[in-house]
Amino acid sequence: MNLIFFGTPQFAVPSLERLLTDDAFNVMAVVTQPDKRRGRGNTLSPSPVKAVALEHQVPVWQPRRVKKDAETLEKLRSAQADAFVVVAYGQILSQEILDMPRLGCINGHGSLLPKYRGAAPIQWSIYHGESETGITTMLMDAGMDTGAMLLKATTPIALLDNAMDLAKTLSVQTADLLVDTLIDLEQGSIQPIPQDNDQATYAPLIQKEDYALDWSRPAIDLHNQIRGFYPNCFTTFRNTPLKITATLPLGSPIPLPDDLQPIAQAWDATNPLPDASPGAIVGLLKNQGAVVQTGAGVLLLREVQLAGKRAQFGWDFVNGMRLAVGERLGE
Repeated sequence: MNLIFFGTPQFAVPSLERLLTDDAFNVMAVVTQPDKRRGRGNTLSPSPVKAVALEHQVPVWQPRRVKKDAETLEKLRSAQADAFVVVAYGQILSQEILDMPRLGCINGHGSLLPKYRGAAPIQWSIYHGESETGITTMLMDAGMDTGAMLLKATTPIALLDNAMDLAKTLSVQTADLLVDTLIDLEQGSIQPIPQDNDQATYAPLIQKEDYALDWSRPAIDLHNQIRGFYPNCFTTFRNTPLKITATLPLGSPIPLPDDLQPIAQAWDATNPLPDASPGAIVGLLKNQGAVVQTGAGVLLLREVQLAGKRAQFGWDFVNGMRLAVGERLGE
C-alpha cells in the first residue's frame, strides 16, 4: 500500500516507524509541521516525525497551512496514494485533501471515541478520573474527530499513570492498530461505524489556568489534575511558584495498589494537624514527603519542582526547605 503519513510529535513516531519497517507499506512522503525554535539557543529544530523521516530518507513536506499550500496540494494529488495516515499532525485537513486517497484518510486518535474528541484526549481522560482509555482508528471527515470509527483497542489507566506514561503506551498501541486497520480496509473486511454524537465529550487544548491547583478541591481530583496535566501543575509556597509533579491521595475512597498500602498505613499511624484548612501542611511522612489538606482528604507530595530547579523527591523537599507542619501552600 502506498501511504503518505501526516504527524508531528513524539506520539506519532511509533506509528511512522512501524509503517516504514513493514514490507506491506510504502511511505511515499511525510507531512509534518514546520521546524520550531527551541531551547536556550533558540535554534530551529525538526519535529520528532521529521527526524525519523530523514533517517529513512523519506521526502518531508512542511507547509505552514496545508490546506492553503498549492505546492503541497499538488504533490498530494499527484502521489495517488492508497491512504493518508494521520497521527497528531496538528492541522485541519480540508475536504479536498480528505477526498484524494483511494481508501481515505485514516486517523489514529488517543481515546475511545466518541468520548474525548479534540486536541488533548489523553490529558483530559486522566483529569476526569477514567479507569480506561484507548485508541480509535477512524475515517476522517470535515469535523473534529467525528468520522466513522474503524477499530478500537483499550488500555487501563492506573492510579499513578501520568499523561506522559499513558501517551507512551497509547503511541505503541496506535501503531499496532493502524496496521490492522489498513490491512482490513484493503481487504474490505472492515465496516465503518458512525459515531453517536449524543455520547460525545470533548478534550480541548489545555490552557494555562488549567494548571493552577485549588486546594479546596478533593484530593483525588487534584491528584488527577496533576498527573493529567503533567508536569505543569503549580501552586505557591513561601510566595514563590512550586510545581507539583507527583502525588498520592490518602484518606481517599479510591483504593491504593498493594505496593502503596504501607504508605497509607504509615499515614494512618501519624497524628496529623487537626481541623486544618485546605492548603495547610498537616503532616510530614518520613521518607515520603509533606501531606497537604484538601477539600476532601489529604494529598502526599511525592515529587515537586521549585522554580529554576530540577524536580526532587518529596522527602528531599521536606528536608531541603525545612518544612514545618502548619505551613500553607497556595496563599
